[in-house]
Amino acid sequence: MEIWQAAILGLVQGLTEFLPVSSSGHIAFFDAIFNTQTDVVFFTLILHLGTLVAVCAVFWRDILALFKKPFKTLGLLVLATIPAAIVGVVIEACGLDDILLARECVGIVLSVLFLVTAVLLFVTEFVAKRRENVLPLCLKTAMPMGVAQAFAVLPGISRSGSTICAGTLAGCNSEDVAKFSFLMSIPVILGGFFVELALGLYKGEIQQNFAEYGGALGWSVAIGFIISAVAGLFAIKVMLKIIKKANYKWFSLYLVLMSITSLVLHFTVFNA
Repeated sequence: MEIWQAAILGLVQGLTEFLPVSSSGHIAFFDAIFNTQTDVVFFTLILHLGTLVAVCAVFWRDILALFKKPFKTLGLLVLATIPAAIVGVVIEACGLDDILLARECVGIVLSVLFLVTAVLLFVTEFVAKRRENVLPLCLKTAMPMGVAQAFAVLPGISRSGSTICAGTLAGCNSEDVAKFSFLMSIPVILGGFFVELALGLYKGEIQQNFAEYGGALGWSVAIGFIISAVAGLFAIKVMLKIIKKANYKWFSLYLVLMSITSLVLHFTVFNA
């Protein structure tokens, strides 16, 4: 992996983790274009850690408030994380990621799932602008967000987009939806980091990465981490403003274009 590729992937990860366009889908898309090995486990882990730093920097007060009585938000956060944890374990056990991201089918998979996210965003904006969401954060609004996050383990389904849409459609007010959606990313990113780290060390993949790439990997990791964190901060600030206005149509249009592009590249570049 070249340094400039690491920089681009860091930027892509930082922006798309929090904008409603699917970070995993975009990383898979650029991986297929570059024909790079972003399954360089340690590099991928550090990119996610960069976005985690961004969340903690913006929401540190809310994170501290989780551990104050009566622990309501913390309890809802734990419950909302369970579906994604279960689905993540099942996908890892079945090796579904390897199947979906295989070069011979990744273009089709991304095309379909980008389109699914686009439709979800469009429907959510249509509904949100025709009713007033007044429910506070509660089990009725948090659990749909948790279920939506479980589906977002699929490349092309946006985690932030699906959780925000689910909370909005469940009637939750925009401020609570925004904060809870970003807080939900913390256990998912952190849990995924430690699971992948443990698996990478156990399988020897991380050791092999450093043996193969050496100092070049170190530079790639550093640049990817910094750019991912800075881009993540920017994306969070943008998203907080967008959620208040429920203005998702441009993201929906963008994802339709990404869907078409993925389909075209599937038959031209990816499997040429």
